[in-house]
Amino acid sequence: MTQAAKHLVLAGGGHAHLSVLEMLAQRKPAGLATTLITPAPFQNYSGMLPGWIAGHYTLDECRIDLRPLAEAAGVRLVVGRVTGMDADQHRLHLDDGSTMDYSLLSLDVGSETDTSDLAALGERLLPVKPLDDFFVQWPLLMATALKTPGFRMSVIGGGAAGVEIALAASHRLREAGGTARIDLVISETGLLPGHAAGVVKRAQQSLDEAGIGIHRARARASEAGLVLADGTQLPADKVIATTGARPLGWLVHCGLKLDARGYILVDAHHRSLSHADVFAAGDTCARTDVRMARSGVHAVHAGPVLARNLLATIEGGEVQTYQPRRRSLYLLATGPRHAIASWGRWSAEGAWVWRWKDRIDRRFMNRFALPGRAISAATPASAERKT
Repeated sequence: MTQAAKHLVLAGGGHAHLSVLEMLAQRKPAGLATTLITPAPFQNYSGMLPGWIAGHYTLDECRIDLRPLAEAAGVRLVVGRVTGMDADQHRLHLDDGSTMDYSLLSLDVGSETDTSDLAALGERLLPVKPLDDFFVQWPLLMATALKTPGFRMSVIGGGAAGVEIALAASHRLREAGGTARIDLVISETGLLPGHAAGVVKRAQQSLDEAGIGIHRARARASEAGLVLADGTQLPADKVIATTGARPLGWLVHCGLKLDARGYILVDAHHRSLSHADVFAAGDTCARTDVRMARSGVHAVHAGPVLARNLLATIEGGEVQTYQPRRRSLYLLATGPRHAIASWGRWSAEGAWVWRWKDRIDRRFMNRFALPGRAISAATPASAERKT
């Protein structure tokens, strides 16, 4: 890359870009101007979302202030949202009508919840993504549920997010003296698809103990809330959608090569298959050489590789490959300070798994915390179950 064309743009403040900011704070190439475009000056950490819903964390404990990180890295921070792109012209369009040109671009803009069958719910629908919006809306939902007799909440999605949110919401409502009913609606793929039978059994037990109704059928919006595929009406005052991800709509016309679903196709270095000056990481991209679940685990692990590859592209070095692990460790929160561990065919559960998860999450947050703002150790578990 020539000296006259060194404007690195980081679009999105996701997990992978935290590693890029960390790298630039330690080693910034001479003559490089870097801009971070992010919808908010904070990154809300998805790994701590269930704990926050359940009341175990404060908001400050599960969000990262991007401003001091950008300042330490010498990066200009622009609070805004990317709404379009012309890859051939090396240009981004922002939500305020402005444009920004780049010589090297990294996209970590995430995805959105697929609510195509639920849009008719209007204000009764709360998608889990964008995460920033969910963090704003959840306290309002809690307040309404606690003051409304007979309040009913449905969570749609049988994956880890749906299970964790249903259990966290149930715990929080019980702790606050609420009587709202929670239903979990899962499709024909079943509960926690991709996880071992032992994990599914443990999760089923936690859901049963919490009194959460499980409905194994697809759902769409109805006048009363939801109607299941078998015709059953499921009343719902609020529907939380964790129904899988879909790419951001503006990517359709961005000019980059996309897969059949609309995600940015990248190689093993996480460089665009069509434009060598564009990299992408996290939920917004897809690879053809390996299969990766849409999980924050991969964004975190790919971050350091992305950082090194951006630096290598700027300085003319050799790019590296991100090789996803054959299996990932999942620690699923179950409401109280209790969690289920899932790793391949192995599973376990208990308060000790929650403490394990808590240490991992706090270590990640403290890595990017302001000096003197490290997150303190968790309070003792309020309840334990035998493993």
